[in-house]
Amino acid sequence: MAERVLVVDDDETVRDVVRRYLERAGLAVTVVGDGESALAEFARQPADLVVLDLMLPGIDGLEVCRRLRRQHEVPVVMLTALGEEEDRVVGLQLGADDYVTKPFSPRELALRVSSVLRRARGSAPSAVPAELVDGDLRLDTVARQAFLRAQPLSLTTREFDLLSFLITNPGTAFSRQQLLERVWGWDFGDQSTVTVHVRRLREKVEEEPANPKRIATVWGVGYRYDRTG
Repeated sequence: MAERVLVVDDDETVRDVVRRYLERAGLAVTVVGDGESALAEFARQPADLVVLDLMLPGIDGLEVCRRLRRQHEVPVVMLTALGEEEDRVVGLQLGADDYVTKPFSPRELALRVSSVLRRARGSAPSAVPAELVDGDLRLDTVARQAFLRAQPLSLTTREFDLLSFLITNPGTAFSRQQLLERVWGWDFGDQSTVTVHVRRLREKVEEEPANPKRIATVWGVGYRYDRTG
């Protein structure tokens, strides 16, 4: 059965172009034009991924993302305008998995959607152990679940991928660009995406996020994972 994508954008032309490109990629696509319709459609038939414009009439994209994240772990790819950097960062903080800036290439968007869906399927690469453990932090890479002190952690797809990558490569400093390439699969993109995800991970896995013990900042380079156990 084809994976389902819900496209939310108030521009009919954008909806039509995105739908056609995603359907060419073998996906089943539903399109709606506003936030209220998006929430109603998702409640009626949950999607495997949501492509979500931030600027929507009525309930805006950030609020739609916030409400979806309260009850679902569905991947979200945001569509943002060039001048909406602050909203983009807020969206990533709310748990969006990726974003594409308008005007965008429909082909690029389709590739981003396919990449996020592929990671969300939960197929762990054979090179990664089925379980990663660092002290009281444990990752089940097959079930794609994380636990801290035996309590489950709520991680987005990208957060889980980033954390598992860092734990698998302890003691190695990676630049933000390297993390974009190795975790996101991008050879270009806004490096602030990495910064936001690192901040969110620290809030979830560090006892003192402002004084991290696990995910260290390497000034002038990027980040390094330091094992605690």
